Order: sequence, then C-alpha cells, then structure tokens
Amino acid sequence: MKSPYRWMATGIVAALALGATACNRAGADSTTTATDGKPVTIGLAVANLQADFFNQIKTSVEAEAKKKGVKVIVADARGDAATQVNQIQDFISRQVSAIVYIPAGATAAGVPVKAAERAKIPVITVDRNPADAPGKSFIATDSVAAAKTLGEWVIKQKDGKGQLAVLQGQIGTTPQVDRQKGFGQALAEAPGIKVVSQQPADWAQDKAYTVSQDMLQAHPGIDILWGQADAMALGAAQAVKSADGKKRLIVGFDGDVAGLKAVRNGTIDATMVQQTQKMGRMSVDTALDVINGKKVPATQLQPAFLLTKDDSAKADQYIKTHP
Repeated sequence: MKSPYRWMATGIVAALALGATACNRAGADSTTTATDGKPVTIGLAVANLQADFFNQIKTSVEAEAKKKGVKVIVADARGDAATQVNQIQDFISRQVSAIVYIPAGATAAGVPVKAAERAKIPVITVDRNPADAPGKSFIATDSVAAAKTLGEWVIKQKDGKGQLAVLQGQIGTTPQVDRQKGFGQALAEAPGIKVVSQQPADWAQDKAYTVSQDMLQAHPGIDILWGQADAMALGAAQAVKSADGKKRLIVGFDGDVAGLKAVRNGTIDATMVQQTQKMGRMSVDTALDVINGKKVPATQLQPAFLLTKDDSAKADQYIKTHP
C-alpha cells in the first residue's frame, strides 16, 4: 500500500515536491524525491576536512539534508585536486542528483564541473568558484567587503601607520584573491601602513609559523601580521611569541572555533566570522531548487561579522552556536 504522505509529482503538486517526503509503514527515514520520482542524493566534495571551516559546512549540509530527507555522500580530497577530480567522477558514476563542490585548489578546479555538466548533474560551488567553469550557483562569504572591513579596523587600531606582513592563502583560490583585494582597498586609504612582506602559507598553521619566523627575522619592524585564515594568524602568533614576545597586532579571517577562542583569549586581536553553518544549509536548499527546475541566483554572497578581542561575549556566543 502506498504511503498517504507521498506526493504525486504532477500538476501543481510538483511545485511542492521540494518540501515533500515519503514515509513507509516501517518508520524508516523519510525520503525526498525529485520531479522524476527518484530519491535525491547529493554528493558533497570537500576540499579538506582537516580544516574546521570545511567541517562546519559538512556538518551543516548533513543536518539540513537529513531534515529534507536527502541522502548525502561525502568525499574528502585532503587538499589534493587530483584526488578530488577522481572523487567527483565517482559521484558521476553513481548518478547523484547534484554535487556540492568545494574545490581543493585553483589548478584544474573547473574540470569536475565540466565533467558533471556533461553528465547533466548540477554543481553548486561553495567558498571557491572556478573562473572557467562556475557552478549553477556560488555560495560564499563576501570576502572583498569583509576583508575591507577588517583592514579598516586594523588601520584605526594603528592610527594609519605600521609595517604589515601578509600570510596569504592558497594563491589563486577565490577566498585568497578576494581577501587580498578587499584588504588592499582599505590599505589604499592608509599610505602610512606599508606591506613589507607577503608570502603564501597555504592556509596552514605550521607553514604560517615558519613563514612568519622568516618574515620577522628579515623585517624586525613588523608590527601587524594578517593571516588570510585564522590558522595562519595562529601560526603568526606562535612565531611572534617565540621570537621576542613583542606586542604586535595579529588578525585572521574565518571565525573557526580555534580562531574564535584565540580572539577571546587575546592570542589574536580580531577575525572575520563567516556564516559557515548558513552556507551549508543554503547549498542543500539551492541544490534542491536546481534539481526541481527552479531558477537560482548565480552568486549568493553572505556578510561576515567582525569579532575583536574586546567582545568576549560575542565570541562565546559564536563558539556555542556558530552562525
């Protein structure tokens, strides 16, 4: 006997299929079906689950998918673009309904999107968007605006004067490019702050520690360090402590749990908190819209929130419930 809760994908009822679920008599998990009647499965291709930022998105995607009766298959590229290409090819072979894709790097990032498109599988990109093959919709933080806000705060703290060292993320990736651009827009209004050194540390705390040590040795006058991710800001803080312990302004970006705690404890002075949980939910909802033939925005940028060492209550709030 068919469940009374199964929607018929015809006429006006098809428009409601996105939110509808089916439930069998045995009490199994409900399942969302697409307009063709097939159960919806989303392939989630994550750049690197060793990073809290990506884990936050994964957790949010899985929670939202469970609410919507959608199956999720997760693949962790561990930072390797070639591995990720193979993982997405596996998604294609398994005929997933859609792919939520966080590219592992800038090189060949468009290859998986093109392969999925040939198989008529829609791709929703999150955080990073291949310039040569963008997804059906790109969900991310407005990193240009957020980095400009952070830069303006730094300028105010330093009265428009200082020597700045920049620890860059993976060169050419969307967040690295946009954060560099936004912070640069702020610096353009503060000629008294000089960038004396900038080097990539590829989002990694250990590499940022080593790079920061070299920077401080070459330029002892550095009094501002900006890590384009919290992990790199933490690496910079370690290097400062092991160098001479001199007080320097250190700022990050992301608002991951380690970064939030570091701001609260005064290890770093400020960060920009991204709405990672919200982006995860949005990626599921957007994928379902595309699957069901709805138009979606090409770009969905979200604001980030400035968190400074002076707002420990806000840090506690974000640690308890991440936005």
